[in-house]
Amino acid sequence: MQDFTAQRAADTPDELWLLEHPPVYTQGQAGKPEHLIAVTEIPVVPIDRGGQITYHGPGQALAYVLVDLRRRGYGIRELVTRMEQAVIDLLAAQGVTAERRAGAPGVYADGAKIAALGLRVKHGCTYHGLALNVDMDLRPFAAINPCGYAGLPVTDCRSLGLAWTVADAERMLAEALRRTIYTPPV
Repeated sequence: MQDFTAQRAADTPDELWLLEHPPVYTQGQAGKPEHLIAVTEIPVVPIDRGGQITYHGPGQALAYVLVDLRRRGYGIRELVTRMEQAVIDLLAAQGVTAERRAGAPGVYADGAKIAALGLRVKHGCTYHGLALNVDMDLRPFAAINPCGYAGLPVTDCRSLGLAWTVADAERMLAEALRRTIYTPPV
């Protein structure tokens, strides 16, 4: 992502990368060590995105949005709103009510965080993205204050009654992100 962003030219097309990570905690640039509340065998990797600490692992769909904001004509706050809306719309299409919370980027369903966001902007271009909890072991979240919030409950699609595979979620999430981020508004 860093190399791609550093080598972008004005005409480099935007991209969307979908992947699944092995178990890892990532600590954003503003991350505070006290948000790791228990030592585990899962590595903690400092990373250059915004935000605090989060967990990535099997059963989670990650979407890295590599967007030229200048060309899109909107800023980082609108991108975050569009990313959150993509997840909200995706879940709504399956009958799950989700929402954003002021001052706490991400998407929440049934009182718990289901999707986390963390971005970096360099020269007007973004990288990193969002993580949607699909069907995963949520126990590693107990070792951290997710996104810097003590006691923040975390959920996944399976817990909300959605029997998705990560591949299903990636396909649907990619389409939702294309509609909200990559397709110009009509």
